[in-house]
Amino acid sequence: MNIKMVTKTVGRLLKAEALLMLLPLVVSVYYKENILYIYGIVIGLILAVGTLMTLPKPETKTIYAREGFAIVSLSWILMSVFGALPFVISGAIPSFVDALFETVSGFTTTGASILSNIEALPKSLLFWRSFTHWIGGMGVIVFVLAILPKKEMQSMHILRAEVPGPTVGKLVSKATVTARILYIIYTVLTIAEIFSLLCCKIPLFDSVTTAFATAGTGGFSVKNTSIAAYNNVGAEIVISLFMLLFGINFNLFYLFLVKQFRRVFKSEELWSYLGIIATSILLISFNVYPLVENFGTALRQAGFQVISIITTTGFVTADFAQWPMFSQMILFVLMFIGACAGSTGGGLKVGRVIIIVKAVWRELRRAINPKRVKAIKLDGAVIEKDVVLTTSAYFIIYMFIIGISSLLLSIDNFDFTTTITAVVTCINNVGPGFAAVGPTENFADFSNFSKIILSANMLIGRLEIFPIMILFMRSTWKKST
Repeated sequence: MNIKMVTKTVGRLLKAEALLMLLPLVVSVYYKENILYIYGIVIGLILAVGTLMTLPKPETKTIYAREGFAIVSLSWILMSVFGALPFVISGAIPSFVDALFETVSGFTTTGASILSNIEALPKSLLFWRSFTHWIGGMGVIVFVLAILPKKEMQSMHILRAEVPGPTVGKLVSKATVTARILYIIYTVLTIAEIFSLLCCKIPLFDSVTTAFATAGTGGFSVKNTSIAAYNNVGAEIVISLFMLLFGINFNLFYLFLVKQFRRVFKSEELWSYLGIIATSILLISFNVYPLVENFGTALRQAGFQVISIITTTGFVTADFAQWPMFSQMILFVLMFIGACAGSTGGGLKVGRVIIIVKAVWRELRRAINPKRVKAIKLDGAVIEKDVVLTTSAYFIIYMFIIGISSLLLSIDNFDFTTTITAVVTCINNVGPGFAAVGPTENFADFSNFSKIILSANMLIGRLEIFPIMILFMRSTWKKST
């Protein structure tokens, strides 16, 4: 392990966080808040720590896979710790554990909250809270790679460790250019949503923060009742559309821009994603129709909540905890499936689910005819055996973590539904669960121990398990040979 290079890189990333925190400082100045000095303190502290970490001069600047995993894991943990300080120092969230939970939820784009009166927070803190979604959506490390040139090997190992999905490839020959392309697409879509919401007569501040939360598929709102507070059909349609877009693999946007339409429309993951959404919307619409005034309302509510849950955004326009059990179970299943690989969404990812289903189907056919050998294909290409094995291992570890975490949370003695869905919604970076953590509730009543477990679940889910696990393996920290 090249510890000095890991430390130096993490220090640079902390400096980037300090610069990003200048935006809420500007918001604080604009709204003439009396907490301006707090951002100065926190920015100064982060810069000091980041500078100290960049002082060591590594013997070699080479970064391999394990260094990449360590950099990603340590960066996300430390950025969450420092990102929580404005909430604590300002007194908006006095408990550090609560503030850390809220910040981890922001960076990991989960959207789970401990706040009961969101609108009481200063505007700058609400901005920072939503901005963490935007930073974490595509990944702060991808952002840094996009603006700071790195060596190719360094860039690719870090990019692979942070970008979610079964496989990560480059759009172009250089990983740094790939990162820039990703962020340009991400930024353009965010700006397009802001203007669209303004056209729907949503206030500028709300439009910006909502677009941040949508882009990162996070779900933090500046309103206590989430998107339902606006009672704006146009805004709901706009947000639904952009949630859908941000749940698509960003590689497909690039392919579309370079006019490789055949590859876009050949994507099994894309069609499966759209098919699951369409089917779920129709099933829930018919199921909740008796509870609302007309089928149009049922379709609108079902459409918004299905897209919100499968993309793991977590915005709410209806209390789906009051829906029939059939509809609730569909949403529960969608929490596991998640969005597409290479998107800002969480969950298992549609691509990974396709591989698992095809692997199971192959084994069933092999049981009938042991001599039959059939390769697993995705988009017409053969999936390598290592990818199938890694996907299977990921699923097993994922379910194991859910089981252990649920057991640990049971110490708080909540009901079964609350305990299970709290873990599921956090590890899949969704936000709302059911029962005591439902769409109109929050996570405030959990003990500090449980909040730490759930915060770990959010980080594990966002970084897709392996970077966090590798961080705690002894062999990771052995000296490179």
